[in-house]
Amino acid sequence: MKRIILSVFLLVCLVSWLLTLNTPPALAQENTVNYTLADLRNRDFSHQDLHGTSFAGAEMQRANFQGANLSGTILTKGSFLNANLTGANLSEAFADRVIFNEADLTNAIFTDALLTSSRFYNAAITGADFSNALLDPYEVKQMCDRADGVNPVTGVPTRESLGCR
Repeated sequence: MKRIILSVFLLVCLVSWLLTLNTPPALAQENTVNYTLADLRNRDFSHQDLHGTSFAGAEMQRANFQGANLSGTILTKGSFLNANLTGANLSEAFADRVIFNEADLTNAIFTDALLTSSRFYNAAITGADFSNALLDPYEVKQMCDRADGVNPVTGVPTRESLGCR
């Protein structure tokens, strides 16, 4: 009986210690709204701090995110078709399989963003910074054909950030 009690006590102590050791600093930002799968077409989010918010699977066609802070957001399978993201900060965004077709990404910041399987057909990318972002090689090739400008915040040329030759 003593062995069982001692074993349970040691197990509880070990689990408690592991939980305190592996506790993440924050799983979600306080006071953020979850827009997962929301219909946000034509909405105005300009100049808002949306850091850490989830827009996974959201429809954001023609939405206005001009100057918004979207850093660290989850955008997976979202659609920004014809959206205005001029000057938006999307650094460290998790944006796989996102549609940015025909969006205005002028002077947007995508540093360290995950953009795999995302599409940028006819998107305006003048001055956008894609430094250290993960992009599909096909999309990079397509964007290099029209990449120009320098991001006014980071000072990085768009062509350089995409690794264009």
